[in-house]
Amino acid sequence: MATLLREARATLVPDPAGRDGPLPPLMLVLTVVTGLVDAVSYLELGRVFVANMTGNVVFTGFALAGAPGFSLAASLVALAAFVVGAFTGGAIVHRTRAAEHRGRLLLYALLTETVCVAAALVVILVSGSPYTGGVRFTLVVLLGLGLGVQNAAARAISVPDLKTTVLTLTITGIAADSRAAGGAGSRAGRRALSVAAMLLGALGGALAVLNGHPRLPLMLAVVLLVAVTLTAVPMARGGRAWTTGHAGR
Repeated sequence: MATLLREARATLVPDPAGRDGPLPPLMLVLTVVTGLVDAVSYLELGRVFVANMTGNVVFTGFALAGAPGFSLAASLVALAAFVVGAFTGGAIVHRTRAAEHRGRLLLYALLTETVCVAAALVVILVSGSPYTGGVRFTLVVLLGLGLGVQNAAARAISVPDLKTTVLTLTITGIAADSRAAGGAGSRAGRRALSVAAMLLGALGGALAVLNGHPRLPLMLAVVLLVAVTLTAVPMARGGRAWTTGHAGR
């Protein structure tokens, strides 16, 4: 337990001169954003994810099999939007100078994602619930684009165990790498925080939607994105050790 708490604290309050500098807590905030956004997409937009593409591939199979309640069009649109977002994130990584600086890469990706999620919030604010037809697909596209950019940037920034949208390997690592299983140690503190961040976002988003406040999760997501973006502005300057050596890998 002492080790778990020590790892958790090192993630929440990292050493500025460490391998990943101030990045870990920011990636946790983006994980919360993922939970908030996917709560809206699944509960309000009809069983579709905009961040969890494994789920959308499974839903596509369900829809092709004729399972009720699943939309083939929505799943495919979400997949396509996410791919375009990931492509955009990849272009930021590989075709700009941001690839040489993790802080700058994070800032550019956050600016793009914030615009997409804020645009989705505007659509929700001016549209009446339920969100159907063109409004539904517009929201799926905007959110899929934003989360695709986030996922590409998180992959390139490469903070261990903090990928912001994928938890399967994180949860596997908690058990499979544990000393009880004969491993060298699972970094369970950091991994548990990643799971908790996603859970917190999903729980908060679901509670808001189910209690008649479908706009609130995206409002919170935009607030968090703006806060992280402002934090990333000074991080995009300078050349400390943590800013180089991992972006683009």
